[in-house]
Amino acid sequence: MNERDALLTTAVRAIETVDGDRQSWTDEDRSWSSQAAAEAVGEGATPTVFVACRARFAVDRLRPRDPGFIRVVDGLLWRGWIGALLMILSFAAGLLIDRIGSGQSINLLAPPVLGLLTWNLAVYLLILVSSLRHGKKASTEQGPLRRLVVGCLLGSARRLRQRGVAMPAAVLPKLLSDWSQIAASLYAARVARLLHFSAALLAAGIISGLYLRGLAFEYRAGWESTFLGAEAVHRLLSVLLAPGLWLTGSVLPDVDGLAAIRFGGLPATENAAPWLHLLAATLFIVVIVPRLVLGIASALLERRRSTRLLGDFANPYYQRLLHGYHAGAVHLSVIPYSYHPAAATMTGLRRLLGRVFGDNAQLEWATPVNYGEEETLATTAADGPGPRVALFSLVATPERETQGAFLRAVRTLAGAGPVLVLVDEAPWHARFEPDPRRIEQRRAAWRAELTDLAELGLTPVFLDLAQPDLSAAQDDIERRLEGSA
Repeated sequence: MNERDALLTTAVRAIETVDGDRQSWTDEDRSWSSQAAAEAVGEGATPTVFVACRARFAVDRLRPRDPGFIRVVDGLLWRGWIGALLMILSFAAGLLIDRIGSGQSINLLAPPVLGLLTWNLAVYLLILVSSLRHGKKASTEQGPLRRLVVGCLLGSARRLRQRGVAMPAAVLPKLLSDWSQIAASLYAARVARLLHFSAALLAAGIISGLYLRGLAFEYRAGWESTFLGAEAVHRLLSVLLAPGLWLTGSVLPDVDGLAAIRFGGLPATENAAPWLHLLAATLFIVVIVPRLVLGIASALLERRRSTRLLGDFANPYYQRLLHGYHAGAVHLSVIPYSYHPAAATMTGLRRLLGRVFGDNAQLEWATPVNYGEEETLATTAADGPGPRVALFSLVATPERETQGAFLRAVRTLAGAGPVLVLVDEAPWHARFEPDPRRIEQRRAAWRAELTDLAELGLTPVFLDLAQPDLSAAQDDIERRLEGSA
């Protein structure tokens, strides 16, 4: 999945997992997005293609409804011009640096040339040590500078204002947290690419500036130091300028020759042209070539990671989406026992099961099984391989010989499929005054009578289907279903 699709998918997931009341993004919206994506990609598409297509449809539907949120999402996308601007500024900075001496004199020991060489050699050493220590994980290791830049790029999203965002307040933190984790490795490779190319351009800018100014002015080369003598300077330059000496075929002046151009002596300097060529060749070998190689490697890694941001769909959120796409709509058989649900109960149950089994879940209501007629279940219940929902009323008195026998028959009928046991508290609330203590006693009685069925995964879920707490009920049901099959 590419970067844009991964971001849109993360944004839609943040909405659908945080907006528990489904006010900003309704059940109808979710179902429409899934159906539209399924029609667009056709049968047999990969999970990545379907999930990405669904996210695009969802964001397009949200765009006129909540433009503030869409602006936040768009603000998280990487802007290519940022990298281009950084590299242009790096070259310009190198071009403008001319303080390598005083006036028209070049101090061979002064920055930026030797400082730039030292810095890059230190960076290469750190990269080598990291590779030896971490092996394959070295590509994900970040130095202090990289961590700082990655933190700034990803952390800048946290400063986005929520002005004009209609989504619940918890959606944005969820989005920013998830996206920071998903995109961290991508941004690490991206920052490495930018830093390597910027370092190469900085060196190229320094070289260009030296030659451009050398055309208009005569630079004189020399050196000065408080602590180093001619012999120490000769050893230092022999090491730092070795690549340039090799590339140009030049020979470094001997100790006496270097002593002769020390500032303060006579003649004190010499024409800087040979030294400029030597410095430029050294920067080319030590900085420009390695940085370009490392930058290209980081760019290839960035490209690879940008197409593989989301590929693991084991999360239950994605599994529900994909189940509806690959297997079609889930068919659920609802079998009431000695209970005729009201219209509000049927509506609440439909909304709840849609959350648990997917937006396209289809409910089929079987004829209620009368008390003591458990044997008629085989002819009353609907056929099909889908999950079975055994529905009771809390008002009924639970008995192992009746409700227990009914549940065993449902378990047999379902085969390997899941069975969900729901006890509706709506009739109790409609008949009696609200008394939490009495309700809890009633629940305890149901649990006690059906305790021997727990090993079959038939543990009851208590809820008021006329006015269900959908988020809490969804979590409770999903926990029960883990052991139902």
